[in-house]
This record gives sequence, structure tokens and C-alpha cells, in this order.
Amino acid sequence: MTRSVAFTATTDESGSRLDLAVARHLDKSRTASAALIRDGCVTVNGFAEKTSYILADGDSVDITLPPDTAPAALPEKIPIAIVYADSDICVVDKPAGMATHPAPGSARGTLVNALLAALGPLPAINGVLRPGIVHRLDKDTSGLLVVAVSERAMRGLSEAMARREIERGYDALVWGKFAQVSGTVDAPIGRDPEDRTRFAVRDEGRRAVTHFRVAEVFARPGSSIDVTLLQLRLETGRTHQIRVHCAAIGHPIVGDRTYGAGRDDLGMRRQALHAARLRFVHPISGEALSFESPWPTDIAALVLRLRAERSG
Repeated sequence: MTRSVAFTATTDESGSRLDLAVARHLDKSRTASAALIRDGCVTVNGFAEKTSYILADGDSVDITLPPDTAPAALPEKIPIAIVYADSDICVVDKPAGMATHPAPGSARGTLVNALLAALGPLPAINGVLRPGIVHRLDKDTSGLLVVAVSERAMRGLSEAMARREIERGYDALVWGKFAQVSGTVDAPIGRDPEDRTRFAVRDEGRRAVTHFRVAEVFARPGSSIDVTLLQLRLETGRTHQIRVHCAAIGHPIVGDRTYGAGRDDLGMRRQALHAARLRFVHPISGEALSFESPWPTDIAALVLRLRAERSG
């Protein structure tokens, strides 16, 4: 069974090649996306274009995908914390260590598997391995996600995400002390050319904007490096965005072995990053919704220990 994906080019995407934009929206390789364009599966404003077509702000892109060859994600009875649910949406508090959705070679034990068991079938507009998924969290990042339960909610939430109307707030423990109380990191992110599993600030990357505010500073007796508790808000949603931006400004997240390698992890077995706040308008009812998630045990314990050290 074929499926369709459509998007409208944003200001950020204006000037991008069609094959690159399709690759980003489908989370596929540039080669696979170029093949879809050459096969006539992609139109821009109703017309077939070349892979090198340069998008303009407001261009309407329609993609008809061939049937999925990957097996659909299967339900698994895994305990998860559902903090809100109705017939259209669900808000879940994901634990660290759980992938958001299956990937090739890793089909089980994910949030999607658990949601399928708890809620039943979910809209597979974004593919059979990512039903209901509107946005993701890294496997070792904990916290709140909104999931689409109905197809109409999937469309509404996806449009709201593209318009940056879903507010996602994070708490992170990072290395070092900041010279300012608040600020913004506006730096493009793309794949690291030397390691395709990593991302980096790159001139040719996609625009990425992270806002931050210092919530608390922990002076560490006997150490030359303090730790800071940051509250962060995403304006865009690139892969590993907060982790890459924090590292790029010299304040990698405590416990981040990918972007803060070589530093003390202070006992954290994963990056000290938690999606603590989520605010959006219900895509069907229009109700303004707001959710907060308390720190998980590992982050809460580290904050208590840092406060005790600071007090002497």
C-alpha cells in the first residue's frame, strides 16, 4: 500500500535543494531521496522537478512513497508513563534508555512498541516503524513527548511542529559557568563528515536555534570546573540539537559520552538531559495544554549531591 507525505517549504528551507529537503523530511539518505524524485514520486506545486531544484518559501511538496518493505512495529507490553490520553493524542513520559521508535536491526523494546500495546493502532503517516511519532527524544534522554493517536491529530501536530507552535523545554546539567544569565545559540547543524553517527555545527547544515537560561550554578570545591543547571527551549528540532549546541559553546552536557567525551561523568550513565516541559494547543479541540515532568532519579540525585558539595 502506497502512502503520501506532504510539506510546505519554510523560510529556513528556502534555497535548499529538493533532494536534500526530501531526505530531511523522510529521514532517508540523499541517494534514496534522489531516486524517489527521478522515479516521479515527488512533485513541487504539482509538477515534477529535478533533484537539483531549489526550493522557494511556500513551495508545496508532495511525495508518494512505495509500499513499506520493512515489517511494521509490533505491540509489546512494556510499562510506560502515560500522563495524558484521549482519542486523538497521548502525552508520554519516556524513560532514559528507551529508543523512541524501532530502527533497522532494532525492532523491539521501543516507545512505539509499548504505545501500540497500550493504545492500539497508531497513524502510520510517517512510516510503519514510526506510527504516531511527531517528534523524538534521543534514547538516553528522558522526558515528555506528544504522540498522535488519530490521523487528523497527526496532521495537525505535524503542521504545528513545522510552525514551531509546540514548545519543548528541557533541563540539563552542563559543564562550566556562564558569563550571562540567558542567551541563544543560533548555529546550523549537519552530520559530522568524519563520523556519520554524530552531528556538528556546520555552515552548510540546517538552521538550529536553542534558547537557554541559567537556573542554578554549582561551585565544586577542589575543582576548577563548575556545573550549571540550564533550562533550555528549542526553537528548531534538529537531531542531537541541544547536545551539539552545548558542546559547541564549550559547555557539554554532563555524562554525554558522544559530545563531551573525556570529561568526568559524575556518576551519570547517560547525558543529564530531561524534556521537562511541553506546551501546545490540542490539534482538534483547540485547548491549550501544558505538562511538566519531574526529574528522574539519576538527575535528581546528582543535583542533591552538587548542592550538598556547594554548601560544604
